[in-house]
Amino acid sequence: MAYEQKENTGVLFTNDKKEKPNHADYKGNINVDGKIYWLSGWKKAGQKGNFLSLAVTPKEAASAKKEENQNDIPF
Repeated sequence: MAYEQKENTGVLFTNDKKEKPNHADYKGNINVDGKIYWLSGWKKAGQKGNFLSLAVTPKEAASAKKEENQNDIPF
C-alpha cells in the first residue's frame, strides 16, 4: 500500500543531494487543502537564535518548468 499524505500536513528530510551552499538543507512536500507543494528549508542563524527559512513551490509549476527547459533548443 502506497503512503498517502494526510491533508494539511507536511514532511521535511535532510537534503542529501545538496551540492551548493544556496541549495536547501531540507526538502520535502506539504499537502495544503488537498494540493501538494514542494517544501524547501534552509538552516539560518538570527539575532534571536537559529531558525528554518521555508519556501513552497506548487508541484505542477515545478514540473512544467522542468519540462519547458527540456524542450528548449540551444542555438
